[in-house]
Amino acid sequence: MLKSLFKVVSVLVTAASMGSLAMADVVETKNGARLTGTVTKVDAGVITLVTDYAGTLSIKQSEVVNFETSQPLFIRLSGGTTMEGTVSATPDGKVVVNGKDGTITTTVDKVATTWGPGQTDPAVASLMRKWAFEIAFDLAGKTGNSEKLGFGGAAKATLEGPEDALKFYTASAYQRTNGLRSEDKFLAGVDYASYLSTKTTWYTRDEGGYDNVKGIEFYNVAAAGLGYDLIKNMPKQKLTGRVGLSYRFEDYGAVQTSVRSAGLDLGLDHHYRFETSVLNNTVTFVPSFDDFANYRLVHDSNLEFPLAGKWKFRVGVNNDFNSVPAPGVEKLDTTYYGKFVLKFE
Repeated sequence: MLKSLFKVVSVLVTAASMGSLAMADVVETKNGARLTGTVTKVDAGVITLVTDYAGTLSIKQSEVVNFETSQPLFIRLSGGTTMEGTVSATPDGKVVVNGKDGTITTTVDKVATTWGPGQTDPAVASLMRKWAFEIAFDLAGKTGNSEKLGFGGAAKATLEGPEDALKFYTASAYQRTNGLRSEDKFLAGVDYASYLSTKTTWYTRDEGGYDNVKGIEFYNVAAAGLGYDLIKNMPKQKLTGRVGLSYRFEDYGAVQTSVRSAGLDLGLDHHYRFETSVLNNTVTFVPSFDDFANYRLVHDSNLEFPLAGKWKFRVGVNNDFNSVPAPGVEKLDTTYYGKFVLKFE
């Protein structure tokens, strides 16, 4: 009785295993590898395969000789033809899309993109605005010959599409050195840019905050103008220049006369993506019409490295130059920093 029961269980387990293998998607590569799992996407020359044994695999489409799917996908070929169906392979290296209205025989290299039922067509998704968020923080301390404790934080939310981009941002920093306040500042701003043509944008921005160490009780810079993409090779590199008009206000309380002046707004924004890191450079220059020797220049350069998951590490330098500072305050304030950054959508 027990032997019979054991045989029945063994047969059922074997049948279930064979059924599981039969339902698996298969990707075969030029070097003879036969990978099983679930094909979730084909896009930008990469086939994404989710497996139980190695997690998510990204396989170069150029290295694949054929693939098969057990569940239907929406498949768009390089010529624009789109069809929903399963994919099977033929002995001569072709792939066949089996749909409700018939079949299409093609080759792996002709498959431009795929997406699952209920998902958004990538061509449509690329035209949609998407939110992206990041939170950054750092903490530094020192004890011994000198006492130092400092911390800072920043956040950014960006709503971006192919035609425009809206960015909200904020940052703060506080530090005490040997019992004295050596840094105490806060800023918040908004920046909007919209394309007028392939490379030309119009923009408007506003930023306000305070810097108690520099004696600035409150400042605000509002600006608007035109931008031009000097280099636009996305996602590899982008360099944008801006020229506009600004209104600058700085309140120094009773220490110094407040600054109230219209002026220019000049800027450069540069991003370069390496294989495993991203270089970011920004420069803004706001001179006053009343006196071009009275200006504010802010520069930031940083390099961002991936850590684990959505975490990044950003190391950089920031220069804040005020040509007419409060009495007893240095014109140039340079900060070297390292920040942990969490990015998500």
